[in-house]
Amino acid sequence: KEIDLELPEYQNQIVVECYLEPGQPFSLLLTQSFAYFDPFPTDLADFVDNLVVDSAVVVISHNGIDYTLANQLFPNLITGKVYNYFNPELVPLDYDHDFSLKITLPNGKTITSTTRLLPVVPIDSVVVEFNEKEDTLARVLTYLTDDQSTENYYRRMLHENSLDSLPQQDFTTFDDFVDDGRILFGSSYDFVEGDTVYNTIFHIERAYFDYWESVVNAVNANGTPLAHPTAIISNVTGDANALGIFTGISYDRDTTIITK
Repeated sequence: KEIDLELPEYQNQIVVECYLEPGQPFSLLLTQSFAYFDPFPTDLADFVDNLVVDSAVVVISHNGIDYTLANQLFPNLITGKVYNYFNPELVPLDYDHDFSLKITLPNGKTITSTTRLLPVVPIDSVVVEFNEKEDTLARVLTYLTDDQSTENYYRRMLHENSLDSLPQQDFTTFDDFVDDGRILFGSSYDFVEGDTVYNTIFHIERAYFDYWESVVNAVNANGTPLAHPTAIISNVTGDANALGIFTGISYDRDTTIITK
């Protein structure tokens, strides 16, 4: 039976993505969201022009210094992301002082947020373990030590042979399950001799954990008409009614070549 759904009119929102990585330039992506059932543009240039938000004033402040990000495209070849606000100054390595964001849109409305870099949680070791029954296949076990005096959140990624590939594992977690300060991340027996495995452990703040979990839940809900829509949890505020994330990036990465 066909039915007509009377959906409320969607109001576009400004979307902010900014990840501060020590030693990398300041970069920020400022776009706008669109309604789910809006027609998808067939012209790439028109799509980009409608997607990005230009002519905003973007300032990131840290320890008494203001970094103004110019409105220009900046492709990050390492992460594969493209940003439309950029400052070539490098993000300082500082765990003791906040970074503050203020965006003033062309209509005068503002977006603000505050974050702080977290110290890297190093990978203690990566152990290669071959299957006893099928000794041509191996798994990797990744160990790290958790500081149990604080509440910590992590994002675990595992890539095979290239960081440009889709990760075999990509999930967030926190240390509520840890009793002795020892954390172990494992994999399936998916690797053979000669494979290169990239283990990456991000130490993330609670705001990014909530944001990423909400993004994953929204993507999963998109796959079924029976799921409830999921709102994106953001750490940006202001009278522009924006959504998105402003956070620091701290990670340790280990590269392992599978050998017996």
